[in-house]
Amino acid sequence: MKFIHLTDTHVIGGDRLLYGANPAQRLAQAVDSINAEHADAEFVIVTGDMTHWGDDDAYEAFKAQISRLTVPLYLMVGNHDDTGAFASSFPAVARDAGGFVQYMFDTPQGLGLCLDTKSPGTHAGGYCAARLGWLHSRLETTEEPVFLFMHHPPFPVGIAGMDAIMMQDAEAFYDVLAPHAHRIRHLFFGHVHRAIFGNWRGISFSCMRGLNHQVALDLNGAATEIAGNLEPPAYGVVLVDEDCVTVHLHEFANRSPRFMLHAPENADPVRYQLDMRHQGEQEA
Repeated sequence: MKFIHLTDTHVIGGDRLLYGANPAQRLAQAVDSINAEHADAEFVIVTGDMTHWGDDDAYEAFKAQISRLTVPLYLMVGNHDDTGAFASSFPAVARDAGGFVQYMFDTPQGLGLCLDTKSPGTHAGGYCAARLGWLHSRLETTEEPVFLFMHHPPFPVGIAGMDAIMMQDAEAFYDVLAPHAHRIRHLFFGHVHRAIFGNWRGISFSCMRGLNHQVALDLNGAATEIAGNLEPPAYGVVLVDEDCVTVHLHEFANRSPRFMLHAPENADPVRYQLDMRHQGEQEA
């Protein structure tokens, strides 16, 4: 199974710039890339922060681009999203009995669980008793392998400003997961705007870069500040089989030249190496 992990698109309306970049244009490039290179994917999942301000114009701009995808799509909310405005633009996206944007879906390799970690009035994440109850119920009613999708990480990543706004209910959250940890195959999240991979209490995880702007790798900064930059946008290409979950970082906007590292079959290897060296000198 292959699927695409896209996150933190931060689209704004009116084709405007955000931190000097155009988020709607970045999203359009990502959609073009996915359609051209990964049309065989089972689905694309967007793990929150579809828009930057959560306004109607932004959701319409987001919808104009994301609806061009040729593969199935799953959407989730993040701290920058507005649940009401999102529901107006995407009324078909499932919500639980409490109105939270969380739901499950089947994949060829297990069950996908989409969790709503938005906490109104703050950029930090939350997971209240009602949502914990929903998660507990879903985990108790299946023995399938599980893939978790959420916006906020439930653990610190070492960047103090982002750790201050991680999910605030991590221990209660883990208490629900713990009896089922052996079948949680991977946890996917966004929010941090960096490519991060690791293991949390036995559960493997990955985070993807955003599409418009990134969080700088500052491991010594204060909790009251978050440094950003314009590192290249990327999305995740996830490959899953019975034995392995592999997450590739795809810098889809990278326009650097592509070349073969080994001589093609039947090529003169000496001549090939000379040609490649000459090409490199010309480009330099």
